[in-house]
Amino acid sequence: MKTTLLVGMMVLTAAYSTLQAQSKVGTTVGQFLLIEPSARVTGMGNAGVTTFEDIQAIYYNPAALGHMTQNGVQFTHSPWLADITYDYAGGVLTLGDAGNLFGSVTSLNSGEIDVRTVGQPLGTGEKYSVTDLAFSLGYGKRISDRFSVGVQATYLQETIWHSALSAFAVNVGTLYQISENGFRIGASISNWGTRAKYDGRDLRILYDQNAAAHGDNNQIPGELLMDDFPLPILFRVGVGLPVMLDEHNRIQFAVDAFHPSDNTESVSMGVEWLFYNMFALRGGYQNVGQKDSEVGLTLGAGVAYEMKDFKLFFDYAWADYHRLDKTQRLSLGVMF
Repeated sequence: MKTTLLVGMMVLTAAYSTLQAQSKVGTTVGQFLLIEPSARVTGMGNAGVTTFEDIQAIYYNPAALGHMTQNGVQFTHSPWLADITYDYAGGVLTLGDAGNLFGSVTSLNSGEIDVRTVGQPLGTGEKYSVTDLAFSLGYGKRISDRFSVGVQATYLQETIWHSALSAFAVNVGTLYQISENGFRIGASISNWGTRAKYDGRDLRILYDQNAAAHGDNNQIPGELLMDDFPLPILFRVGVGLPVMLDEHNRIQFAVDAFHPSDNTESVSMGVEWLFYNMFALRGGYQNVGQKDSEVGLTLGAGVAYEMKDFKLFFDYAWADYHRLDKTQRLSLGVMF
């Protein structure tokens, strides 16, 4: 046990050792891909790269798909910041020795917003909205009784009124268990994909080449030139340790280190207490060490109920976003 703990600490130290001098916040598109869907993992500080007990663990590490032994679906709803609505749905189809398949849909919607201009600051009477959609397909397989791998492909689209961008991304991950129900080491890379830029009729303009001249054509059709931007690539590496206190009580510890392409590095940690395999209490802290972090304490709880061939589970999580207030997540799932 001491050896495995030492190995885990060395992995985390190596991932956290080179802090960036400055962040690159605001330099990537597809930021909604970074919103964590699982209420269970959110309650544990979003340290989820070594979890595989629920379907939404696949978001954090596609290799979790290789550990799935039942079919199932899971849904999450969150009243996100600034009255934005976030929804996530995922499902798993087990194929035995051939591996497992996964599919998910992610949606982020701003609702209707008044169109305001310099000339009409109180509104033009028009409404617009911002919507984000992502569709994912994944495959995972357990290579041995201790080691699994997974891959997930995502198509995403961001829309602002009449303009939109689209991109493709790939997530890959590995998960290793030192022993059954024992120490775990996981790693994943998320959102590695194409660059994207906005296009649409909102970018069409009428241009006056020389506004100081009289009699020239001031209605020349033109188009605003948009830059393209990368997706927010995120590398996760983490360790997890479930501890059986007795036949009715289990505690699970998790620590993840993050290396994002558009922010400084950080560490998140969490713990879950599960008793009678039915009730769970969770707590954690997000992104320790991240520059100008607006996240912190997380809390959560869950209930699971097993019937003959079904398992129903409900999870709730609360996360502190400091000056941005707080967020809540509700997850509901069934496995069969």
